[in-house]
Amino acid sequence: MLPRLLLLPPSLHSLPARGSRLLQHALRPTGSPPLSPPLSAVVLPRPFRARRAFAMAEHTDAPASSSSQPPQRHANRLASEHSPYLLQHAHNPVDWYPWGEEAFAEARKRDVPIFLSIGYSTCHWCHVMEVESFENEGVAKLLNDWFVSIKVDREERPDVDKVYMTYVQALYGGGGWPLSVFLSPDLKPLMGGTYFPPDDKFGRPGFKTVLRKVKDAWDTRRDMLVKSGAFAIEQLSEALSVSAELNKLSDGLPQTAVHKCADQLSASYDPKYGGFGSAPKFPRPVEAQLMLYYAKKLEEAGKSSQADKTSGMVFFSLKCMARGGIHDHIGGGFHRYSVDECWHVPHFEKMLYDQGQLTNVYLDSFAITKDVFYSCVSRDILDYLRRDMTGSEGEIFSAEDADSAEYEGDPRKKEGAFYVWTSKEVDDVLGEHSELFKDHYYIKPSGNCDLSRASDPHNEFKGKNVLIERGDPSAQASKHGMPISKYLDILGECRQKLFDVRVRRPRPHLDDKVIVSWNGLVISSFARASRILRTEAEGTKFHFPVVGSDPNEYLEAAEKAASFIKKQLYDEQTQRLQHSFRKGPSKAPGFLDDYAFLIEGLLDLYEFGGSIQWLKWAIQLQDTQDELFLDKEGGAYFNTTGQDPSILLRVKEDHDGAEPSGNSVSAINLVRLASLVSGSRAAGYRQNAEHLLAVFESRLKEVPMAVPLMCCAADMFSMPSWKEIVVIGRKDAQEFEKMLVAAHAEYEPNKTVIHIDPTNSEEVQFWEEHNSNIALMAKNNAAEDRVVALVCQNFTCSPPITSASSLQAKLSPRSAARIAS
Repeated sequence: MLPRLLLLPPSLHSLPARGSRLLQHALRPTGSPPLSPPLSAVVLPRPFRARRAFAMAEHTDAPASSSSQPPQRHANRLASEHSPYLLQHAHNPVDWYPWGEEAFAEARKRDVPIFLSIGYSTCHWCHVMEVESFENEGVAKLLNDWFVSIKVDREERPDVDKVYMTYVQALYGGGGWPLSVFLSPDLKPLMGGTYFPPDDKFGRPGFKTVLRKVKDAWDTRRDMLVKSGAFAIEQLSEALSVSAELNKLSDGLPQTAVHKCADQLSASYDPKYGGFGSAPKFPRPVEAQLMLYYAKKLEEAGKSSQADKTSGMVFFSLKCMARGGIHDHIGGGFHRYSVDECWHVPHFEKMLYDQGQLTNVYLDSFAITKDVFYSCVSRDILDYLRRDMTGSEGEIFSAEDADSAEYEGDPRKKEGAFYVWTSKEVDDVLGEHSELFKDHYYIKPSGNCDLSRASDPHNEFKGKNVLIERGDPSAQASKHGMPISKYLDILGECRQKLFDVRVRRPRPHLDDKVIVSWNGLVISSFARASRILRTEAEGTKFHFPVVGSDPNEYLEAAEKAASFIKKQLYDEQTQRLQHSFRKGPSKAPGFLDDYAFLIEGLLDLYEFGGSIQWLKWAIQLQDTQDELFLDKEGGAYFNTTGQDPSILLRVKEDHDGAEPSGNSVSAINLVRLASLVSGSRAAGYRQNAEHLLAVFESRLKEVPMAVPLMCCAADMFSMPSWKEIVVIGRKDAQEFEKMLVAAHAEYEPNKTVIHIDPTNSEEVQFWEEHNSNIALMAKNNAAEDRVVALVCQNFTCSPPITSASSLQAKLSPRSAARIAS
């Protein structure tokens, strides 16, 4: 039994209006707003649920009401930090410390507890708590007199966040940001919660009361609190360091896990509005990945109707999302989630990890259907990233906030102010086409946030409109008596005009931190788009905000982002990564996700036409990942190196949530690497992959819906033989490009594409060292005037194929005509 301060959900009326409508969903497995519990006046014993923490999904912040910029006073220690989130608090009267030994030593010296506040720069409840409490002189005095206060950016230090978020989730069943935890001077958690209002309301104690009660508990019941904290860490460490006695997967488990996961997702499918689950709706791309993967398996098994039904859920969901308000129709990209069931009113924050993963799902859907709707959405996201989220050296930034001022000089910020429109504003900008545009996007003088009771229950968007497409464009064009091509042209011109007006509004805050893991996700999507989009029908017309770029430009964007990371965040001597960059590398080392996601991006960058240097680097990084994170005895990867004594937990993460887990991505990386190289290195990759999967066998059996990408990984591992496509020839030849396009034209997750130029000594040497069969193929098929492709599977290779159309026919006879010769 672990004594703890009881945390209870507050009255919904005690919260800011935008957040209150979401609080009831605090235990949703796909992500949720923060549990916002004030402390009660008593200490109560309660069982410590360490296993609950192991199965807990990640959570996200809830939208906040408007906030104001605090006046700048004295600067505290955070003024010398680089994190945008820490800099936002650099002028608080709270005597903040960054995470580090200086703060820990001060707590030991004064013999006082630590108040740890964790958030991130685009977190709205974080903004609210800053304005209400951390800018308050009275609150600051309590914190400064009784505690050592530490501020942490969760994006800069996900290792710190993981420890204390896991603790809060294990005790209270929910969590979110801001995360507010009280620690002993030796960093053991004593009690915690998330957002606290400043004052007592509706019978609930506010933050000042919480501070007084924690101070009293520290003074009168310190031994009990410290013992409880130590016990909590001990229990969590045991639960989160799972291992496998056997390094083998049970027979048939991979196929069963994929099937069961698809069944569980299908049971939660919303046939009216798309998506899996109810409001608030989060775009969890790993769910779509699993369903498309399973549909492919059904198709190969001759179960076409089941395959169509399964993939149809994904296609309908993606269309509903792209037509909804969660999609930024004017500027491109996707917001974090929808507060209602119809994807209409979003939480307006934009996160890089969403953009990268969603792009790949839309690319996969295009590869399957060849419907340019999906390719245009992919372009829409990537063009937004290139325009608004990319730095001068190709680095890609982290996030854009939801809040902004309505006009220059306005001290108040409001959620969605940058994105919403009044009917009159649209009339003034669009003139003769305003009625057509308003009809298409459901724009009304009274505002349009009325499609669901969950959309805007407190009338915060009264008179405002969030663009949503409710009708089919062809039907709308007929209604207005014009050809569809002209109708789409007008809509594109209107969006351009509104964009030109919107760009003059005060912009939401940009978090220009560069995070390796998130860049890895986007490197993958840029690289894949460079070849998959080559199969768009000739003459496809694009409309703003889609630029219509040559797909090769996307490959260049991927290479620039990878080059930035290698130059700024990679040490060639130690072969280690740093986690993030802003005005220089962060102090934090690279974590498992940084290595795994970047390796995935580099493998895609190579396979989709990049230099052999990217494959070399991926192999080097995998060696380093194994050295730093692999549990060689117990299997699978820890999230940290274990070298930082201030990090009390090493976790083997498996949950595939808003971001996939590092272990799921690593399992797929290992299978892919094993298909590229040969000999003992390939065998080692497969051994590590199977041992990893064996560690999480119970999860795959019992709750596969929590680990959809790992289900795919297990099935990929179990495939008796991957399809291997080897393209041989001079890379400056026009036919070489066409061959690569043909190799990637179809959706086939269980394949490897290798390309080699026999005249390039670096490439030939690499393959001689890592897979002599590839080097021999190149030698035997080298010709100055032709490009050759070989398709190999089950230890057998096809005769040489000398045209892209023939390669496409070999790979997918039913759709050979899709690739031009």
